[in-house]
Amino acid sequence: MASFNQFGNDLHTGKLSYNIVGRRKVWYTVAGIMILIAILGPILRGGFTFGIEFTGGSEFVLSEISTQDQGAAADAVTEVVPSAVPKISAVGSDGIRVQTDQLTDTESREVRASLASAYNVDPAQVTSSFIGPSWGQDITASAIRALLTFLVLAGVVMALYFRTWKMAVAAMVALLHDLVITAGFYGITGFEITPAAVIGFLTILGYSLYDTVVVFDKIRENTSLDGPESRRTFADSVNLAVNQTLVRSINTSIVAVLPVASILVIGAFVLGAGTLRDISLALLIGMLVGTYSTIFIAAPLYAQMREGEPEIRKRDKKALALKAKAAGTAVTGTDAAHADVSA
Repeated sequence: MASFNQFGNDLHTGKLSYNIVGRRKVWYTVAGIMILIAILGPILRGGFTFGIEFTGGSEFVLSEISTQDQGAAADAVTEVVPSAVPKISAVGSDGIRVQTDQLTDTESREVRASLASAYNVDPAQVTSSFIGPSWGQDITASAIRALLTFLVLAGVVMALYFRTWKMAVAAMVALLHDLVITAGFYGITGFEITPAAVIGFLTILGYSLYDTVVVFDKIRENTSLDGPESRRTFADSVNLAVNQTLVRSINTSIVAVLPVASILVIGAFVLGAGTLRDISLALLIGMLVGTYSTIFIAAPLYAQMREGEPEIRKRDKKALALKAKAAGTAVTGTDAAHADVSA
């Protein structure tokens, strides 16, 4: 613990520094590869898998059954509707959920009776419901509107808070990076995108934005303190801010990821709760990706966007000249000291 504290202190004082901003091409390449995989993966796999809430369909839930054999459920459904392709999942330790395309009232009654017979339970223990396609379309439209509204409002608030649109753009690029990679993970692995997953997507955007704002606050503080005699370039000040907040970002991520991972394990493997699994999986992936984007995408991108400004270029040129002059003075002073010793 002491060594880690010393590590954080060295980063904050500048005694230890990682050239994160200077190696931005490496981070951009890594991000580009991940985004490419996130886009091509779902396409090659055949697209995303959307939950019944988005696509519409019929759902049957059996409770208090002695076995969770999913094969029996599949046979019971196809016996009534041969063309059906049921999606079957366990619910807790004594339940089964069966989802199909939307069935007629007659088919729903027959499937319900067939499932009750397959598991030797009373038909009252089999609940059935259906979601129409129009409701699913409304949910999809609402999710898209919520996402766009969030991005627009977040961008406006950041531009007003930091008084520069370039910070807002850098933050929005990082948020889109997080969203694309998280959604791509769902598409590649075949996990269903449900309303709970969408809530998770929106939550991780808020988490990533919070982390970015903390780093940007430190960047603004450092750059505002750089006076006319400062030897730090603009990129140096941004890099220092990233290093100063690095330990905090790591600690925040660990503290956030551990309980989310616990919820994922308990929800998915112990309770069989689909909602907990969906939202915690989105949170887990998004938090990890969001930490990366804040440190390696948002801050370097902001530095790159500002470096071309005439004022920044003039200031950087002067800082480099002062740095070179100081280095020359240091060498001269060292040589003089050696000369005195030799004498």
